[in-house]
Amino acid sequence: MRFKIVTSPHIAQNVSVGQVMRRVLYAMVPGIAALTWFFGWGILINLVIATVVALLAETVMLAVRGKPLALHLSDFSAVVTAGLLAVALPPLAPWWLTTLGILFAIVVAKHLYGGLGYNPFNPAMVGYVVLLTSFPREMSAWLIPHGLDQPHALTLLETLQAIFHSELPARFTLDALTGATPLDALRTQIGLGLTVTEIRNSPVFGMVAGQGWEWATLSFLAGGLWLVQTRTADWRIPAGMLSGLAVIATVFYLIDPQHYAPPWFHLWSGAAIFGAFFIATDPVTASATPHGRLIYGVGIGVLVYIIRGFGGYPDGVAFSVLLMNIAAPTIDLYTQPRVFGARRG
Repeated sequence: MRFKIVTSPHIAQNVSVGQVMRRVLYAMVPGIAALTWFFGWGILINLVIATVVALLAETVMLAVRGKPLALHLSDFSAVVTAGLLAVALPPLAPWWLTTLGILFAIVVAKHLYGGLGYNPFNPAMVGYVVLLTSFPREMSAWLIPHGLDQPHALTLLETLQAIFHSELPARFTLDALTGATPLDALRTQIGLGLTVTEIRNSPVFGMVAGQGWEWATLSFLAGGLWLVQTRTADWRIPAGMLSGLAVIATVFYLIDPQHYAPPWFHLWSGAAIFGAFFIATDPVTASATPHGRLIYGVGIGVLVYIIRGFGGYPDGVAFSVLLMNIAAPTIDLYTQPRVFGARRG
């Protein structure tokens, strides 16, 4: 019997950076469609603004650094950064807010550290945190999830006027269009002495989390599972993050169910699912070892709950990811797999 011996490197598949980034974009389509349906045209407008600014900023920085434009622009990393940030912004975010966040993400968080592969922090989350801490009022103006087919929804032209000129139709006021997200409502009203049961009676809530948010989360979950199935994203990071969030949320819920939301609310609210599959799995800034990815994910999940429950912001995904980005090199150092043939020490 004859055997064919293949020499190293033993690579299971030949996938380029551009292919990986395109898969991430494809996986985001269902979630973006759901967000657009429930929250209006502003989601798509934010995506267009963010993508155009990201490509322009990427082009300028590559030219300044003397890098080949075609090679680096074709990897779609700037487009992915634009998509991740745009989805996280309120639908009526003014154009300058989106522009500022993308410029900070591409110029400062990515290229000033050396470009793709050298940035220690997730660029999209750096841009988001800069906007959240600098412009909290604009970043909290989320639309009430009516749906595009409702008579009181903004048209495409009205949305463009609101984003580029800060003008709303006479029949609308900003307070009538915007409202608190489920996490905002929970945090604020618990601080006022209400119980979780009383808060759940608010019309902003749906069956599990918030109206509209539930379907968007389910859509992002479908895209995220496809990324895992195609091995574009490692399952350990989202599994660790969602498990860590669920476990700590369950502990506090069992201690006092009237003042701590159930774990399923935390999993389906805010950016938990989106962050687990699309943000935390960034191959550049996440942990690289198998065991390290589990620890990295669990750390993000635990930090998300701590920030949501005891910190100064209703959702802590961005801050948690950036904090664990700092810890990733140390995690990798202590979770290196044993070298084949080496003795266990």
